[in-house]
Amino acid sequence: MLHRVTFVFSLTLAAASIVSSAMADEWGTLKGRFVFGGNAPASPALTIDKDVEVCGKHNLVSEEVVVGDNRGVANVVVFVRDKKVKVKPELEAAAKAAKPVLDNLNCRFEPHVLFVQVGQELTIKNSDPVGHNSNIATVKNAPSNNLIPASGQVTTKFSSDEAVPAQVTCNIHPWMKGWIVVRNNPYATVSAADGSFEIADLPAGEVELQFWHEKAGYIGEMTVGGKAEKVSKGRKKMKIAAGANDLGEIVLDAKLFD
Repeated sequence: MLHRVTFVFSLTLAAASIVSSAMADEWGTLKGRFVFGGNAPASPALTIDKDVEVCGKHNLVSEEVVVGDNRGVANVVVFVRDKKVKVKPELEAAAKAAKPVLDNLNCRFEPHVLFVQVGQELTIKNSDPVGHNSNIATVKNAPSNNLIPASGQVTTKFSSDEAVPAQVTCNIHPWMKGWIVVRNNPYATVSAADGSFEIADLPAGEVELQFWHEKAGYIGEMTVGGKAEKVSKGRKKMKIAAGANDLGEIVLDAKLFD
């Protein structure tokens, strides 16, 4: 009888191991769209008081809160917090080949929020006819502050992830501000102009997401699928199924951006 119980238990363990292994080889895509819960705020004009003949012609406005068509919220950061998350091999290869670029363009940073993976070579270029500097205020990585002449560029790498996106400023043109999201895996993204985002090839199973916005900070309140949620420090656990995972509209209350 004992041998039979042991045999059955061994079969159960083997079956569980097979199921677990199969799940680990399944991948899902997560998407959604951030929506502003209220009337879209106006973007105030920036004060341009340096190199006015170049920078003054671009009608620059604050990008602290950008609400586009259909009240989509741009520049919301979504990333997987799990430090030991399984990464699809193809993504690891793509990350090594990727060449992220932060441009000083029209006296602003383009993009306003950029995702860079640890170990990638980041190119910081200057497409403007005037000089800029890019002062990256990291915490875990050594801060950098490169002077970049017109049409010039520099490169840098990050050796550690950053818990919070690092602010980038230009001391020459004090209205210029951007952000760099530094993570140790490829599972991070920034919402587009219409508020949409997508993270592809996540491992099936439970992951912990984190949501951040430069004005709101860690997003602790949201309405997902019509249901209000409160999450600590912007952290939300969810199960990723193989295939498509759609959060739909994620409504962010206007008070978060006050």
